[in-house]
Amino acid sequence: MELPTPQDIRERRTELGLTQSELADRAGVSQPLIARIEGGDVDPRLSTLRHIVDALDESEGDIVRAGDLMHEDVVSVGPDDSVSQAVSKMQEAGFSQLPVIEDGVPVGSISFEDLMSVGEESRDKPVSEFMGESFPTKGQNATLDELSTDLGHNKAVIVTERGNTVGIITEADIAARLS
Repeated sequence: MELPTPQDIRERRTELGLTQSELADRAGVSQPLIARIEGGDVDPRLSTLRHIVDALDESEGDIVRAGDLMHEDVVSVGPDDSVSQAVSKMQEAGFSQLPVIEDGVPVGSISFEDLMSVGEESRDKPVSEFMGESFPTKGQNATLDELSTDLGHNKAVIVTERGNTVGIITEADIAARLS
Protein backbone atom coordinates (compact mmCIF):
# COMPACT_ATOMS: atom_id res chain seq x y z
CA MET A 1 0.00 0.00 0.00
CA GLU A 2 1.40 3.37 -1.01
CA LEU A 3 0.86 6.06 1.61
CA PRO A 4 -0.25 9.51 0.50
CA THR A 5 2.20 12.37 0.96
CA PRO A 6 1.19 15.61 2.71
CA GLN A 7 0.94 17.20 -0.76
CA ASP A 8 -1.35 14.35 -1.93
CA ILE A 9 -3.70 14.94 1.00
CA ARG A 10 -3.79 18.72 0.45
CA GLU A 11 -4.40 18.35 -3.30
CA ARG A 12 -7.14 15.80 -2.85
CA ARG A 13 -8.83 17.85 -0.12
CA THR A 14 -8.86 21.00 -2.25
CA GLU A 15 -9.99 19.07 -5.34
CA LEU A 16 -12.95 17.84 -3.29
CA GLY A 17 -13.68 21.38 -2.15
CA LEU A 18 -13.18 20.61 1.52
CA THR A 19 -11.69 22.97 4.09
CA GLN A 20 -9.23 21.64 6.63
CA SER A 21 -11.96 21.92 9.28
CA GLU A 22 -14.44 19.93 7.19
CA LEU A 23 -11.89 17.18 6.57
CA ALA A 24 -10.99 17.14 10.25
CA ASP A 25 -14.66 16.75 11.25
CA ARG A 26 -15.17 13.92 8.77
CA ALA A 27 -11.97 12.14 9.87
CA GLY A 28 -12.56 12.67 13.60
CA VAL A 29 -9.33 14.61 14.14
CA SER A 30 -8.51 18.25 14.85
CA GLN A 31 -8.08 20.93 12.20
CA PRO A 32 -4.62 21.89 13.51
CA LEU A 33 -3.54 18.27 13.02
CA ILE A 34 -4.70 18.36 9.38
CA ALA A 35 -2.78 21.63 8.92
CA ARG A 36 0.38 20.14 10.45
CA ILE A 37 0.09 16.96 8.35
CA GLU A 38 -0.42 18.94 5.14
CA GLY A 39 2.47 21.21 6.07
CA GLY A 40 4.73 18.20 6.59
CA ASP A 41 5.36 19.19 10.21
CA VAL A 42 4.16 15.90 11.67
CA ASP A 43 3.98 12.25 10.59
CA PRO A 44 0.58 10.92 11.57
CA ARG A 45 -0.01 7.47 13.00
CA LEU A 46 -1.15 4.96 10.43
CA SER A 47 -4.62 4.76 12.03
CA THR A 48 -4.99 8.56 11.81
CA LEU A 49 -3.88 8.52 8.19
CA ARG A 50 -6.44 5.77 7.47
CA HIS A 51 -9.23 7.93 9.00
CA ILE A 52 -8.19 10.86 6.81
CA VAL A 53 -8.01 8.76 3.63
CA ASP A 54 -11.39 7.13 4.45
CA ALA A 55 -12.93 10.60 4.96
CA LEU A 56 -11.54 11.73 1.60
CA ASP A 57 -12.88 8.56 -0.08
CA GLU A 58 -16.35 9.10 1.41
CA SER A 59 -16.31 12.74 0.32
CA GLU A 60 -15.50 11.65 -3.23
CA GLY A 61 -18.93 9.99 -3.41
CA ASP A 62 -20.62 13.29 -2.44
CA ILE A 63 -19.36 15.10 -5.53
CA VAL A 64 -21.70 15.54 -8.47
CA ARG A 65 -19.82 15.31 -11.73
CA ALA A 66 -20.69 16.23 -15.32
CA GLY A 67 -20.98 12.54 -16.19
CA ASP A 68 -23.77 12.22 -13.59
CA LEU A 69 -25.78 15.14 -15.00
CA MET A 70 -25.30 15.02 -18.75
CA HIS A 71 -27.74 13.89 -21.40
CA GLU A 72 -25.98 11.48 -23.72
CA ASP A 73 -28.47 11.98 -26.54
CA VAL A 74 -27.34 15.35 -27.86
CA VAL A 75 -29.77 16.96 -30.26
CA SER A 76 -27.59 19.00 -32.61
CA VAL A 77 -27.20 20.32 -36.13
CA GLY A 78 -24.22 20.41 -38.45
CA PRO A 79 -22.75 23.62 -39.84
CA ASP A 80 -23.96 22.70 -43.34
CA ASP A 81 -27.54 21.96 -42.23
CA SER A 82 -30.07 24.53 -43.36
CA VAL A 83 -31.65 27.13 -41.09
CA SER A 84 -35.03 25.49 -41.65
CA GLN A 85 -33.63 22.13 -40.49
CA ALA A 86 -32.27 23.77 -37.33
CA VAL A 87 -35.61 25.44 -36.60
CA SER A 88 -37.45 22.14 -37.13
CA LYS A 89 -35.12 20.28 -34.76
CA MET A 90 -35.49 22.99 -32.09
CA GLN A 91 -39.28 22.90 -32.38
CA GLU A 92 -39.46 19.08 -32.33
CA ALA A 93 -37.19 18.83 -29.30
CA GLY A 94 -38.66 21.85 -27.51
CA PHE A 95 -35.26 23.55 -27.23
CA SER A 96 -34.45 27.20 -27.79
CA GLN A 97 -30.87 26.49 -28.83
CA LEU A 98 -28.77 23.66 -30.22
CA PRO A 99 -25.07 22.91 -30.42
CA VAL A 100 -23.54 22.88 -33.89
CA ILE A 101 -21.40 19.76 -34.13
CA GLU A 102 -19.15 18.64 -36.97
CA ASP A 103 -17.66 15.13 -36.88
CA GLY A 104 -18.34 14.91 -33.13
CA VAL A 105 -16.59 18.21 -32.36
CA PRO A 106 -18.57 21.25 -31.14
CA VAL A 107 -17.99 24.16 -33.54
CA GLY A 108 -20.76 26.59 -32.60
CA SER A 109 -24.31 27.04 -31.37
CA ILE A 110 -27.54 28.23 -32.90
CA SER A 111 -30.56 29.65 -31.10
CA PHE A 112 -33.94 31.13 -31.93
CA GLU A 113 -32.35 34.40 -30.80
CA ASP A 114 -29.69 34.05 -33.52
CA LEU A 115 -32.42 33.49 -36.09
CA MET A 116 -34.82 36.29 -35.07
CA SER A 117 -33.69 38.61 -37.85
CA VAL A 118 -33.34 35.90 -40.50
CA GLY A 119 -35.79 36.43 -43.35
CA GLU A 120 -37.78 33.86 -45.29
CA GLU A 121 -35.19 33.98 -48.09
CA SER A 122 -32.51 32.59 -45.73
CA ARG A 123 -34.29 29.38 -44.72
CA ASP A 124 -32.13 27.28 -47.06
CA LYS A 125 -28.84 28.92 -46.08
CA PRO A 126 -26.42 26.91 -43.89
CA VAL A 127 -26.46 27.25 -40.12
CA SER A 128 -22.77 28.25 -40.24
CA GLU A 129 -23.77 31.68 -41.57
CA PHE A 130 -25.82 32.46 -38.47
CA MET A 131 -24.32 30.38 -35.65
CA GLY A 132 -22.75 31.84 -32.54
CA GLU A 133 -19.86 30.73 -30.39
CA SER A 134 -19.71 27.12 -29.26
CA PHE A 135 -20.92 26.28 -25.79
CA PRO A 136 -18.02 25.72 -23.36
CA THR A 137 -16.74 22.17 -23.02
CA LYS A 138 -15.91 20.17 -19.92
CA GLY A 139 -14.82 16.61 -19.27
CA GLN A 140 -17.04 14.06 -17.55
CA ASN A 141 -15.18 14.57 -14.26
CA ALA A 142 -15.94 18.31 -14.05
CA THR A 143 -17.59 19.20 -10.74
CA LEU A 144 -20.91 20.90 -10.17
CA ASP A 145 -19.05 24.07 -9.15
CA GLU A 146 -17.17 24.16 -12.46
CA LEU A 147 -20.37 23.56 -14.40
CA SER A 148 -22.28 26.23 -12.47
CA THR A 149 -19.62 28.80 -13.30
CA ASP A 150 -19.90 28.07 -17.03
CA LEU A 151 -23.70 27.92 -16.95
CA GLY A 152 -23.77 31.32 -15.28
CA HIS A 153 -22.52 32.75 -18.59
CA ASN A 154 -23.76 30.22 -21.18
CA LYS A 155 -26.94 28.37 -22.03
CA ALA A 156 -25.33 24.92 -22.01
CA VAL A 157 -22.09 23.03 -21.46
CA ILE A 158 -20.94 20.34 -23.87
CA VAL A 159 -19.35 17.30 -22.23
CA THR A 160 -16.47 15.93 -24.26
CA GLU A 161 -14.15 12.99 -24.13
CA ARG A 162 -10.94 13.26 -26.16
CA GLY A 163 -12.43 16.23 -28.00
CA ASN A 164 -15.60 14.44 -29.07
CA THR A 165 -19.06 15.29 -27.78
CA VAL A 166 -20.50 12.72 -25.38
CA GLY A 167 -23.20 14.78 -23.64
CA ILE A 168 -24.80 18.12 -22.87
CA ILE A 169 -25.85 19.87 -19.65
CA THR A 170 -28.17 22.86 -19.22
CA GLU A 171 -29.25 24.87 -16.18
CA ALA A 172 -32.45 22.83 -16.11
CA ASP A 173 -30.40 19.65 -15.57
CA ILE A 174 -28.67 21.15 -12.55
CA ALA A 175 -31.95 22.50 -11.15
CA ALA A 176 -33.55 19.06 -11.53
CA ARG A 177 -30.62 17.42 -9.73
CA LEU A 178 -30.71 19.89 -6.85
CA SER A 179 -34.47 19.68 -6.35
